[in-house]
Amino acid sequence: MKKLILTFISIVYIGSAFAQTKDTAPGKTGPETVIVKRRLTDSVVERFNVQKINKGIRQGLYQALYQKNYALASGYYDNDKRTGVWHFFDNRGHLVQNFDYKTNQITYEAPEDSTSNLQYFVDLKLNDTAQTTKPVKVGGRFFGYLPYLNLFKLPPELMNLNPNVSFGAVELLISPLGRLASFKVHVYSGSFEKTFNMSINVPDPADKIFIPATVNGEAVSCRVLIKCAFRSDGGLEFY
Repeated sequence: MKKLILTFISIVYIGSAFAQTKDTAPGKTGPETVIVKRRLTDSVVERFNVQKINKGIRQGLYQALYQKNYALASGYYDNDKRTGVWHFFDNRGHLVQNFDYKTNQITYEAPEDSTSNLQYFVDLKLNDTAQTTKPVKVGGRFFGYLPYLNLFKLPPELMNLNPNVSFGAVELLISPLGRLASFKVHVYSGSFEKTFNMSINVPDPADKIFIPATVNGEAVSCRVLIKCAFRSDGGLEFY
């Protein structure tokens, strides 16, 4: 198994890296809205607007905030559908991706280096001249992968693992068609190791879809490995 070289090339950078503060998209008017706040994880809170007459319909500005300091995601909903260009950031406030929901295209993907806690592997022998691209998830390398981390918690019998020598690893297998083909969580603690096979029928169908990895222009299967720490409640969080 060879590690995939990180050589994803951005298509074109457009749009501002900063979240807008209006409750409706610029130049648009819509139904009256109210603000809803909801905790996604211990460190991430969503802030979004819903229609006042139908609180199940998102309308206007959406933001996900990390530790109340950094925006992880910012964009607009129109009648419960994402619209326009959305901006996605890492937990240090750096822009990692722009996605245009009008054209359904990634318009910017930030370079990734060896400090990333995501690793990519293909079951192919790669030579020095191989041209490779990684699989890409809409939402970027932090916000886009939160749903998978949120689906796992340590079972009660493993809650006493020593946190100083314990960590988890989320493993996703992405098919050449860009579909989630396998979802596992590995638990490591010293010499102890256990693997949990997770359902690929994740709650949001969008989390089954990726831009697939390629080798020399041909789509290939690729494993994404995400190293994680355990929270005090047994849940996973990014290292």
